[in-house]
Amino acid sequence: MIADPVADLTAFARSLRERGVAADASRVVAAAGALDHVDLLDPAQVYWTTRLSLCSEPDDLPRFDAAFAEWFGSGPRPAAVESAVRALGGAGESGHGAAGRAERVAATALETLRTRDVAALTAAERAEVRRLIGLLAPSVGTRRSVRRRAGGRSGVDPARTMRTMLRAGGEPIVLAHWRRREKPRRLVLLVDVSGSMAPYADWLLLFAHAAVRVRPFATEVFTVGTRLTRVTRALRLRDPDAALQAAAQTVPDWSGGTRLGESLQAFLDRWGQRGAARSAVVVIFSDGWERGGAELLGQQAARLRRLAHAVVWVNPHKGKEGFTPETAGMLAALPYVDALVAGHSAQALADLVAVLAEA
Repeated sequence: MIADPVADLTAFARSLRERGVAADASRVVAAAGALDHVDLLDPAQVYWTTRLSLCSEPDDLPRFDAAFAEWFGSGPRPAAVESAVRALGGAGESGHGAAGRAERVAATALETLRTRDVAALTAAERAEVRRLIGLLAPSVGTRRSVRRRAGGRSGVDPARTMRTMLRAGGEPIVLAHWRRREKPRRLVLLVDVSGSMAPYADWLLLFAHAAVRVRPFATEVFTVGTRLTRVTRALRLRDPDAALQAAAQTVPDWSGGTRLGESLQAFLDRWGQRGAARSAVVVIFSDGWERGGAELLGQQAARLRRLAHAVVWVNPHKGKEGFTPETAGMLAALPYVDALVAGHSAQALADLVAVLAEA
C-alpha cells in the first residue's frame, strides 16, 4: 500500500499538520517504528497504526480520516473498530497485535522524550516538549487568612451571638462560631537568566508562564542575573510565545553575568520584605554559579527562609549522573533550602509540580 514508507509517511504527516493535527517529528518517528511491525499492504493495519501514532486529540480523528482517504484511499469506518482490531491480529485488551505494538512504540517514544535534557533537543523535539510543559499546572495550596467568616468551630463570635440572642428575646439559644478564611498561598519564581543558564532559561520561563496561567494574581515571577527584573505582567499574556517574547524584551541582562546574592537582596528589599515572600513558596531556578560574594548569597538565603513558607531550589544539573552541589553559591544557600530538585527535562518539571503541591 505504501511504496516508500518513510517518504510517504513524512508527506502524510505534513498534510495532517496543514489540517491542524499536531503530527510532529516525534510522532512521525513513532509511526515509522510501528509500521515496521505491520503489513503495509493491509489498509486496516496501516490506518490504525498511523492513527494511533499521529493523533493526540479527539478533534484530530475526522481530520485524520479525511487525509488518510486522500492519500491512501478509504480507511476502516469508525464503526468497524472491533473487526479492524481482529484484522490486526486480535489486538484487544491484551494489547497484542499491530495496534498494541503501535501504542507501545508511541508511548515509549513519548516517555523517552519526557526525560530528555531540554538543552539537547532537536527543533522537532522542542515543539513536543513545549507542549508537554504547557500542559503542566504548577500551584501551591492555600493558607489561613487573618480574616474570619461565619461557621466552623474555631471560636465563639460574640457579635453574631448577641444579635441572635436579641432576635430571640435575650435567650442564648445558639452560640455563633467563626473560622478563618482560606486564601491562595503565593508562589514566587526567581529564574536565573545568566549565561550559564542560557540552555534552560526559556524552558523555565515557559514553566513560569504555566504557573501564572493557573493563578495569575497569586504568582510572581522575577528574573535574576546581574540585576532583578519583574516579568509577571509579561507572562500574563495567554499565548506562551508572545509571553516569552514580551519577557525577553523586558529583561536587560539576558545571558549576562550572575550576581545571585545581590539580586536576591534586591528582591527581599523591594518585594519580599513588603509581603511577596511572606508565607509564600519561593522557587529559585539556578545552577548556583555566583560571581559576587557567596557569603552575601548565604545571608540573603537565610533572610528569605525566615520570611517564606518554603524555599525550593531547582538546579538543572541535579538530574545528571554524579551531580553534587559544589558551586560556592549552592553551598552557601543549601542550608536554607527545603528541597533541591532537578529541572532539566519535562519529567523533572512535572515532578517539581508535585513538590510544589506538597510544599
